[in-house]
Amino acid sequence: FIYNIIFCNSFFSYNNFKNECWRMNSKLLNIKNKFNLIYLISLVIGMFILSFASVPLYDLFCRVTGYAGTVQRANIAPGSTGNLPKIQIRFDANVSKDLDWEFHAPSEEILVEPGVEKIIYYKAKNLSDQTLIGTASYNVSPPKAGAIFMKIDCFCFVEQALKPGEEMKMPVAFYVDPKIYEDKNTENLKEITLSYTFYKVNLNSRDKNA
Repeated sequence: FIYNIIFCNSFFSYNNFKNECWRMNSKLLNIKNKFNLIYLISLVIGMFILSFASVPLYDLFCRVTGYAGTVQRANIAPGSTGNLPKIQIRFDANVSKDLDWEFHAPSEEILVEPGVEKIIYYKAKNLSDQTLIGTASYNVSPPKAGAIFMKIDCFCFVEQALKPGEEMKMPVAFYVDPKIYEDKNTENLKEITLSYTFYKVNLNSRDKNA
């Protein structure tokens, strides 16, 4: 009889222990599931925010580092230091197929002393019988030159309207950063190409987006 009592107590104690363990595991599982749900929601929200921020962040990264040939902006050239080798600058011009313009770069290469401002002129002409609007983008090559090519003023990203047969001279003011010879990535640069490409501005699309 005593043995039966001990056995029953042991059996019930074991069952209680097992039930308690099961409850604890269930609570831990619920906590883990809640944590995973919060993590997934946070991840989705983070990716959503990043999708909007990625473009301006990438643009900022390019402008700070010169990545992908993105040139830097400046207000004024520092001037000559008097002892730095000159850099050869070439010019390139392109027009999209849907823009009926002629677009020419300066035909001659120039030698530029780092720190000294230079002004050159691109030329555009409307070959069509109607007014056309274009906007230009630009970059430099090799891409690593973007970090030391400083743009002071240019016609890029500004809508240019040309009447039928109209021609226009478009100035570009720039200089090469004297730090070109302080950076191991650019110290061996001898030649840089500045390239502009004109694209047609679609008035209908612009009016719809306005």
